[in-house]
Amino acid sequence: MLKWIKKLGYIALAIAIIAVCVNMFLGPHSIAAGGITGLAIIFESLFGFERSITILAANALILVAAIIFLGKEVFLNTLIGAALLPVFIEFIPKYMLITDTTLSMAAGSLLFGVAVSILYSNNASSGGTSVPPLIFKKYFGLNTSIGLFLSDGIIIALTLTVFSVDSFFYSIFSVLLTALSMRYIESGMHKRKMVYIISDESQAITGDILTKIKRGVTLIPIVGAYERKQKEMLMVTLDAKDYRELVTVVNEHDKHAFMITDVVSEVHGRGFTYESGSV
Repeated sequence: MLKWIKKLGYIALAIAIIAVCVNMFLGPHSIAAGGITGLAIIFESLFGFERSITILAANALILVAAIIFLGKEVFLNTLIGAALLPVFIEFIPKYMLITDTTLSMAAGSLLFGVAVSILYSNNASSGGTSVPPLIFKKYFGLNTSIGLFLSDGIIIALTLTVFSVDSFFYSIFSVLLTALSMRYIESGMHKRKMVYIISDESQAITGDILTKIKRGVTLIPIVGAYERKQKEMLMVTLDAKDYRELVTVVNEHDKHAFMITDVVSEVHGRGFTYESGSV
């Protein structure tokens, strides 16, 4: 029950952020950056419909499509966010928080990306154009990113018939910034370094890594192609902040050690996703 309440709290927070982005950052500047919220901004300008009504009606259709074409699980994961979004859109005031259009677009788009990332991390959705790409993939084999691009692209294209050319390009830049924000949050914030070390002083280096840096080391037997000599290669995965200390440790024992460093976006296991301890 506590886990479910916590998940519901994260979903509500994400939906609230989306509503703030629409009503205070994007909507006041006529930036319809795709999705049902973008369609709501367009319909408000064209027909005078309240944004919350448009979103409620569209999400109701989306939920029906989800239960028919994608099944119960996708329907339930979409239901909470789809129900909460029109409520937050209705009660959060429409107010131009930032008068500069470019700054408002950038701030709103980055926050929008944060909110969507929170939803995705909780296997949830705000409804809208996140469902049609799943249907296209299931029945037509279309990649979800292409499906999302098509559905959002149609909505963004409508801005040309309603708003100015400036709004059209602001909408495009908004989508790009949102995508970059999501990509950074989902991978960039948790990047680690994976280092391979080949040295004749592997034993001493291993000891210092274990005691000074307090990271595990994997020993990989290798054979050099030139000398045909058996050696041990060390593999270490560590936080970026510990990398300079690792270089210092290696240089103390062998300034000619061969090191290969790569950046990894995610690491799961003891010492990273949960603390080490007795088993």
